[in-house]
Amino acid sequence: MGKLEEFEISFTDNKVVYNPGDSITGTVKITNSEPIQCKAIKVKCHGYCGVSTKLNDTSWAAEEQYFNSTISVADKGTLKKGPHTFPFKFLLPATAPTSYEGPYGKIIFEIRAFVDTPRFSKDYKAEKPFFILKPLDLNNVPDIQDISSSSVTKDFTYMLVKNGTIVLKATSDLRGYTPGQIIKLETEIENKSGKSTSTVVASLIQKVTYKTKRPIHDLRTIAEVEGSGVKANKEAKWKEQIIVPPLPQSPLQGCELINIDYYIQVSLKSPDVLLTLPIFIGNVSVDTTRRTPSRPVPPVPRSTPPTVPKTAPPRPAPRPRPRSCYASPSAPPAEPEHLPLEVGTPQAEELPTKSHSQQQQGPGAQAAASPHAFSYAPGLSFSSQMRQNASAAPMFSVSTGATKPFYTESNVAPVQTACPLILPPNYGPTAYPYEPPPSYDETCNNT
Repeated sequence: MGKLEEFEISFTDNKVVYNPGDSITGTVKITNSEPIQCKAIKVKCHGYCGVSTKLNDTSWAAEEQYFNSTISVADKGTLKKGPHTFPFKFLLPATAPTSYEGPYGKIIFEIRAFVDTPRFSKDYKAEKPFFILKPLDLNNVPDIQDISSSSVTKDFTYMLVKNGTIVLKATSDLRGYTPGQIIKLETEIENKSGKSTSTVVASLIQKVTYKTKRPIHDLRTIAEVEGSGVKANKEAKWKEQIIVPPLPQSPLQGCELINIDYYIQVSLKSPDVLLTLPIFIGNVSVDTTRRTPSRPVPPVPRSTPPTVPKTAPPRPAPRPRPRSCYASPSAPPAEPEHLPLEVGTPQAEELPTKSHSQQQQGPGAQAAASPHAFSYAPGLSFSSQMRQNASAAPMFSVSTGATKPFYTESNVAPVQTACPLILPPNYGPTAYPYEPPPSYDETCNNT
C-alpha cells in the first residue's frame, strides 16, 4: 500500500443496517509509515440504484441517485507519520429505499474515504458498504385485511371433443404476509367432465421488474406445494399452507427502477387452468383485529308472520320401459370416472397432499429458517439444536434478494447463507400417473 500501512473505515458499534432518517457515524483510520503531502482528506456518503440489461453486469443501462454528501475531515497540509483517526457523521434521508441486490440491478449504499494528494502523486481510497431497511407496515396498504380470492372456468376437451368444464377457485386468508408467517390456501376444484384432472400445484412466485428501455422481468418460484388430481364428476377441496421465507418487501418504496411483486399461482396441467392471487410481503404483519365486522342482519318484525314456501305436488313415478327381446352381452359396470354429466351433481371429497408440500418435513418439523432472520416473523419458533447451531455460526440479519445476500451485525465479514426455503426444491418426476387407466370399452377395442 506504499506509504499507508492502514486505511480503514469503521462504523460506530459495528452497525451496518440503518433506517431512513438515521445518523450514520464512524471513523476513518489511517496509519502511514512516512509523511504524506495531501490537499485534503474527504469522506463521501452516497446511495444509488443501477439497472443493467446483462446478467450480473455493473455497466448500468439506467441509474438513479438518492443522496450524495461529501465532507472534508482534514485540510491541505502534511499528514505526519503514525496513526490518525478522523470521525465522520452523515444524516440519511427519510426517502431512501431498502437495499436490494438482484441479477440485473442493485440498490447500493456506501461510505468512501480518499486522500487527495498533489499532482503526479498517488491517491489513496477506501470504501465500505452499509445497508438500509425501510420497514413496510402492511396495515398501511389499502384493503390489506380482505381475503384474496379468484376463480376461473374453462372447457375440458379431450381428442378435440368437448367433454365438460373445470371450475377452479382459490382463496387465501390474507393479502399480506411477513417472513415466517403461513399462507393458508384453500382451493376448490369442480370437475364437470368424464376425465380426471392432473395434479393441482400452488406456487409462491416472485416477479422482479427492472425498468430499462426494454423492461426485464425476472420470475422465481419461491415455494411450491402439490395435491392430487380430481376424478371425473367429482368436486374436491384442497387446503394447504405455504411458509413465507425471508424475502425482500414489495414494493421497494422510493425506488423507481426496480419493482417487486408477489402472487400465489394455482394451476392444473391437464386441463391447462391457471389463476393468480396477488399478495404483499412486508415487515409489519397485518393486524387482523382491525377487520370491520360484518353488518348485522335486521330482525324480522313480530307482526309479520314468516312465509312458508309452497311445495309442489309429487310427480308420478315414470313407467318402466319394455325390455328388448334380444339378449345383450354382459359387461362390467361403467367406471365412475367416465360417467356422463347426466348422472348428477359432482360429489365432494378432500384432496390429499403429495410430496411437494412444505408440511411433509416429518413429525414436528419446524421451518428451515435461522433464528436471526432479519424480517419480522411472528409465530416462528426454533428448536434448541437450531439455536446452538445459529450461535456457533456468524449472525446474519437481512435478505435483500431472492437468493442473497445475508448481512452480519457483528464484527465478522458478511457471509451468505443457504436457506432451503428461498430457492424452490428440485422436484423430479413423480410416480403418480397423469392419465387414468383405460376403460373396459377401450381395452376391448384395442384387442
